[in-house]
Amino acid sequence: MFKKIPKPFYYFLSVFLLLNLVQSYFTELIFDESYYWYYSQNMAWGYFDHPPMVALLIKISSLFFDGELGVRFMSCLLSAANLIVLWLLIDHPKKKDYVVHFFVLTFSMTLLNAYGFFTLPDTPLLFFTSCFLLIYKKFIEKPSLGLSVLLSIVMACLMYSKYHAVLVILFVLLSNLKLLKNRFAWYAVIVALLCYMPHFYWLYENNLVSIKYHLYERPNGAYSFEKYTLGYFVNLVAIFGLTFPFIYYALVKTKASSLFNKALLFLTYGVLIFFFISSFNRRIQTQWIIIICIPMVIIAFNYMLVNRTSMRWIYRLGLANLVVILYLRVGLVHQPLLFNVFYESHGNKDWVKQIKDEVGDMPVVFENSYRRAPMYAFYSGGNTSFSLNNVQYRKNQYSIEDTEEEVRNREVLYVSKYITDGTFDYTKTDGSVFHAKYIENFNSYRKLECIVEANEEKVSVGQEISLKVYNPYEFDIKLNTLKFAAAYLDNYKKTQHVIPILVSPMDATTTVLISKDTTNFTTILPKTKKDSLGYVRIVISENGLYFGLNGKPIPLQ
Repeated sequence: MFKKIPKPFYYFLSVFLLLNLVQSYFTELIFDESYYWYYSQNMAWGYFDHPPMVALLIKISSLFFDGELGVRFMSCLLSAANLIVLWLLIDHPKKKDYVVHFFVLTFSMTLLNAYGFFTLPDTPLLFFTSCFLLIYKKFIEKPSLGLSVLLSIVMACLMYSKYHAVLVILFVLLSNLKLLKNRFAWYAVIVALLCYMPHFYWLYENNLVSIKYHLYERPNGAYSFEKYTLGYFVNLVAIFGLTFPFIYYALVKTKASSLFNKALLFLTYGVLIFFFISSFNRRIQTQWIIIICIPMVIIAFNYMLVNRTSMRWIYRLGLANLVVILYLRVGLVHQPLLFNVFYESHGNKDWVKQIKDEVGDMPVVFENSYRRAPMYAFYSGGNTSFSLNNVQYRKNQYSIEDTEEEVRNREVLYVSKYITDGTFDYTKTDGSVFHAKYIENFNSYRKLECIVEANEEKVSVGQEISLKVYNPYEFDIKLNTLKFAAAYLDNYKKTQHVIPILVSPMDATTTVLISKDTTNFTTILPKTKKDSLGYVRIVISENGLYFGLNGKPIPLQ
């Protein structure tokens, strides 16, 4: 199989890999990468936002290198390997004469290019999608137990990469429903599910936290055609750049001449239609549709080989894309090249150094920033940092891990936009100023759970409700250190109004929340002048900190 790859392909591939390695070394981390680096510091079978594959890649990278390359090394290797798999997926006998055109096509795809070195969940998703299609192609030619096992492993790797992988598997299955009668296909599904059992168990152990967040708890907004649906179409253009008319034209002109071509078309159109429909409910992020790049490389390149006009235009516009992308890639390292546009890979070492010079090894608590907390930990050399999430924000990995215990009862630098009497300020490269103050004995209890009785699935303003508070900590918590409030949310689960409430313990002698126990209270939901409210959640402030995310949103009648 690999012997059929021409030498020029390996020359271009080597340049591509070297470029990504150099880029990885000189480009500071972006915030998501630092967050996933934080994942990798405590390896698990799952994380709040994503399955664990991205953390595994970073952990392996760190075995070979330090710094940024210790985060991105495996991504560089996977992206290079991905191009090999894509090349193998193309059967046209003339392809070996158009190696340059293949690399121009793939390199000119903006996100496929970016994920050549950034380490994000989509990086392994792209690679394993290509592997899945290659094995599936062999499988439909001649099913066997060996291919069934390979298919199952790759499907599990897909799902360990990102939950969106279910779309890849689903739409390929829909393109060939005869697979439902194929015993080898069922073997693949069963083995894949067995391989995925550790993650299922992790979800069970963590109360389905990832599923609940993505399906129910994620904040949304009111529908806007410009931001949602029109924004979706802008994303469809952005992922291909200047070549987009000819790439989509190739898609339209391609017919389902074989089961494999049918799978490519079902996968592409399926993802496009799925997210088009989703655009009427939420804003579609560009990377959500990046999966289509894999089948579209195959479709577009195959069409180029039989249509000279498309080949000329895709090649020319691809070269123009390539120039722009190379310019932008340099701009990721040197900010002035981006016309004074500050990107998140600029200046992180500088602001971390400002704080590090001020506090030394003292822990730093960032309120409402799962982005800055891991970035500080990474560039400070592993100093303890923590994201304290309040009712104006959202839960994240810091909400379910034990980092809170690392800052408990210690003096910390506390960074928050709610601070008005800060004793220390630091300035980011873009000129934004952040305020901070010292807290001598920091104590937060963000894992306290406020539970409204199950039979009160909908509540009304002014209603008396029964409230349970569960203390998951290893120590008792004094009630006089806590304040309670009702946080009113709009129909899109964004906090609009926080009103303090009085809670009355069922047992009047109660003065503490007992460790690993539940305490019963009653309270009355206060009236509010705010309109268009859809939910309420009960929240807690501890030791003067801003109210947390202790209760789940409950619909208002």
